[in-house]
Amino acid sequence: MTADVMDQPTGAGEAPAADEIRAMRERIDEIDQAIIDLWLERARLSQQVGKTRMASGGTRLVLSREREIVERFRTALGADGTQVALMILRAGRGPL
Repeated sequence: MTADVMDQPTGAGEAPAADEIRAMRERIDEIDQAIIDLWLERARLSQQVGKTRMASGGTRLVLSREREIVERFRTALGADGTQVALMILRAGRGPL
């Protein structure tokens, strides 16, 4: 563990709890990086799909597909899932 990580306050009152919090935060940071990497990969793929679709004479958007994605996220994550899906969709296709 680097000195910077060890110096970060954990809010814990005892050393064993602080160590446990640090370990959980390290895992959270790993998960965050995986989410970022997947977000970027998904956006690139979505942009490629759009370019391929338009190059073949198709439409810029397929609204039924977007509704399917929003519904999947809403079902899995509740109301916040809708917002997550909309941000993900925007990252891949740009603003409407």
